[in-house]
Amino acid sequence: MKILMVCLGNICRSPLAHGILQHLADQENLDWQVHSAGTGNWHVGSPPDRRSILAARSLGYDISTQRARHFSPNFFDEYDHILVMDKNNLKDVLALARTDEHKQKVKLFLVNEQEVTDPYYDNDLFEQVSREVEQRCKELLKELTV
Repeated sequence: MKILMVCLGNICRSPLAHGILQHLADQENLDWQVHSAGTGNWHVGSPPDRRSILAARSLGYDISTQRARHFSPNFFDEYDHILVMDKNNLKDVLALARTDEHKQKVKLFLVNEQEVTDPYYDNDLFEQVSREVEQRCKELLKELTV
C-alpha cells in the first residue's frame, strides 16, 4: 500500500504523519510505503522544520532524513490514499484531480472534518500536534489493515 501525507509546505505536519505511520507500519512488518508532499513549493528539498524533528524525536521517531516535495498530479496514479492535513490542502489537491477515481483517494487525515492545526507560527503547538498525529497514525494502522 502506498500512502501520501499532504500539508502546505511539507515541513511540519505531513513529515510527522509520514515518519510516524511509516515507523508503525515497519514495526508491524507491513509492506507500506508512506511519503509526504506539500501543496506549496517553497521548501522543496529542505528537511522538516527543526521543531517537527524535535517533536518527533521526543516520541521516538526520526524524520530528519526526509526532504520536502511539491505535490504533483502524477501522485494520484502512484498512491492508494492521499491524506491531507486541512481543508485548504483538501481543496488544493482536489483541484488537481483529473478523475473521480483520483478524487476518491483524497481525504482529510483526521476524522469528522477535523483539521490538523498548522504549528508553524507557534512553537508551543508542535508537541500537541505531534501527539495528535501519532494517535491518528495508530488508528489508521488499524483501519487500513482490516
